[in-house]
Amino acid sequence: MADDHASKAVSAYGAGINHTPNIDRLAAEGMKFSHCYVTNSICTPSRAAILTGTHNHVNGVMTLNDNINKHLPNVAKHMRTGGYRTAIVGKWHLGEGRPHEPTGFDYWSVLPGQGDYWDPEFIEPAGEKVEDGYVTDIITDKCLDWVSKTKNTDKPFFLMCHHKAPHRSWECDEKHKDLYIDPIRVPQTYDDDYKNRAKAAKVAKMRVAEDMTYQDLGLVQPDGGNKVGERVVQEAGSAQRKIPVDAKRLIDKEDGTVFTFKSQDDLAHFKFQRYMQRYLRTIQSVDDNVGRMLDYLEENGLAENTIVIYTSDQGFFLGEHGWFDKRFMAPN
Repeated sequence: MADDHASKAVSAYGAGINHTPNIDRLAAEGMKFSHCYVTNSICTPSRAAILTGTHNHVNGVMTLNDNINKHLPNVAKHMRTGGYRTAIVGKWHLGEGRPHEPTGFDYWSVLPGQGDYWDPEFIEPAGEKVEDGYVTDIITDKCLDWVSKTKNTDKPFFLMCHHKAPHRSWECDEKHKDLYIDPIRVPQTYDDDYKNRAKAAKVAKMRVAEDMTYQDLGLVQPDGGNKVGERVVQEAGSAQRKIPVDAKRLIDKEDGTVFTFKSQDDLAHFKFQRYMQRYLRTIQSVDDNVGRMLDYLEENGLAENTIVIYTSDQGFFLGEHGWFDKRFMAPN
């Protein structure tokens, strides 16, 4: 399961904005769902509904700040009762500490909160541990390691491989940083003025042009460095500030590239391209690692008798109506 993976960013669905050959293998060899909705389009409630098979007013996890009661029935408990060995690796986001820890799993190794893209910390029954590397690769490594180490048992396996990507703020693996450099098609509704929309559409703080932060787009403010060779320093907390809609100059946080803008419209469309590049690049690592999982199953004679499901906790707006983020059930 990915986090915030829009169906339009799966090439099997035909939007044509990126290429996900390994996820497409599942669509080609299995079943593709074209009409699918989550019960509550934000991480924690959606995950609670998926895990328990109940609506949020039943499981009690109705907001992003709620935690799950570990004594609730869940799919892992049912599978284990049915004779499966069970595991969950990656994003949990249903609370931390004994009252909210994963239950029904023989093995679990989960990220605290959202987790980090690089050198992430994992919470396990024995305590906390930092792993070096890129989170999508590490989660897959842990999954394959568990399947391999427990394969000599007479039990089938049930594994929940939960990726952090492509959750905000979209930090890609180094090997993917040069992908999607060509302009990405802008949705027809990107410049929506919301005149014929409900009030919520106009006031939502999820517009690409107005609500993206410096951290979201890997940028820094052009403050401080005035001399050649002088380092640009990002002030504490400034990464979470929204980028002004009238910014004339921005700097790439990694390589110092300077971007200049002649108009607000010019800046708004730069933000969209930058956002899409970062979002799609993180998805590329997810697709690579789906391929690793599928290859492992085939190489170990498990493919024919294993059901593989790829999904996301919810979708994501990719510039439709000028938005990023989730929350709204708006058909596009």
